[in-house]
Amino acid sequence: MRYLAIAISPTAIGLVLLCAPALAQDTDAGQIAFNNACRTCHTVREGDNRLGPSLHGVIGRKAGSLSNYNYSESMKKADIVWDKGTLDRFIANPDAVVPGHNMKPYGGIASTEERAKIIEYLEKAGH
Repeated sequence: MRYLAIAISPTAIGLVLLCAPALAQDTDAGQIAFNNACRTCHTVREGDNRLGPSLHGVIGRKAGSLSNYNYSESMKKADIVWDKGTLDRFIANPDAVVPGHNMKPYGGIASTEERAKIIEYLEKAGH
């Protein structure tokens, strides 16, 4: 029995070491998706508006409501409070959700999985 414990121990350690990078990759997947699709125009740092507004705390915020960003009239008038569902629809097809927005030439992300990663990242990064 003692030999079995010694044989299992290195295996268990090896599995933990092999899984650790995968866990880190899952954590980073949302940031990578955000960086690839959104970072050109947006950040998640509070008050750091660029070509697009900061997305810090976007979940629960009314569309077009940051006072220090010049939104399109259509975004200002949109009757939307961003939640996971509205963000998913907007990221998929912004023209369908807020016609007349200023996010051209961004046309949306077709992949449900990529959108989910971005939304999860925005949720975590916005607190």
